[in-house]
Amino acid sequence: MRHRSFGLSSLDPRPALTGALAGLGIGRRKTPVHDGLETMSRIGFAANGVVYVSVGLLILATAAGMRGQAVDQQGLLYVLAQQPLGRVWLVVLGVGLWGFVGWRVLQAVFDADREGSDLKGWTVRISQGFSGLFYAVLASGVFELLDEVGPAMRPEDMAENQQKAALLLDLPFGGALLMAVGLGIAGVGIGNIVMGVVNDFAATLSCSKTVCRWVLPLARVGYAARGLAYLPLALFVTLAGWRAQASEVETFGSSLAALQNQPGGGWMLGATGAGMIAFGAYAFVEARYRRIRAPRDLKPR
Repeated sequence: MRHRSFGLSSLDPRPALTGALAGLGIGRRKTPVHDGLETMSRIGFAANGVVYVSVGLLILATAAGMRGQAVDQQGLLYVLAQQPLGRVWLVVLGVGLWGFVGWRVLQAVFDADREGSDLKGWTVRISQGFSGLFYAVLASGVFELLDEVGPAMRPEDMAENQQKAALLLDLPFGGALLMAVGLGIAGVGIGNIVMGVVNDFAATLSCSKTVCRWVLPLARVGYAARGLAYLPLALFVTLAGWRAQASEVETFGSSLAALQNQPGGGWMLGATGAGMIAFGAYAFVEARYRRIRAPRDLKPR
């Protein structure tokens, strides 16, 4: 006996629903490569969190008079290297930071965040690319330290920075170039402050409303604090170019120390340290909840 067809198969919503979910990246089967890229990126966020929480704690210790001078990310590496199991710390941190560099490559080159190729999209992706370069330098420094770990080891960043500034000043229009570097650092700082105020961080997280309500203030405070911390260094470098004096170029950590010497500087330094901790804590949140969508074809866009 033949069953009657009432034409309901054409109204079946399942194909359309499946297509919509696939367009959103839901239900799409992941390849081992995509799983590996996601794992690498999450480890990178966690390593970034370790860096900024540690820097923030050291800055707070300086503000409380428990340390002589604040340190930046590079200075943190020297501090960690002198701790028990210093080499292990460096290897784990270095691997994690290279993972974060890989995530920045996915963002900037392969447009993992779907920013697009218009002016706004390229602006975001270029900033992500420069961020990747910074973390690549930091990650490379981690492994360079493996041969230098010892009790007498101390950072020489200031001398190196001043030497680079002197080479830059020797070029035609070197002073103007150094000023441009300082203004670029200021732009990075101001950009972080603006992001802390206007960015929709919830759009990049896959968490419940309750969790997002608690963690989003960490992002806003952290980005604003990181941006403000760049401004003293930007001032030093810009003034060095204006006066053509390479000796005035200092490090990020030295700029924080200069901040401490101002009236109320201890409180400002403490607030900066707390902000850095907030930024690091948010990096841990991203390691857990960040939407990481590795491009399907891994072709530059």
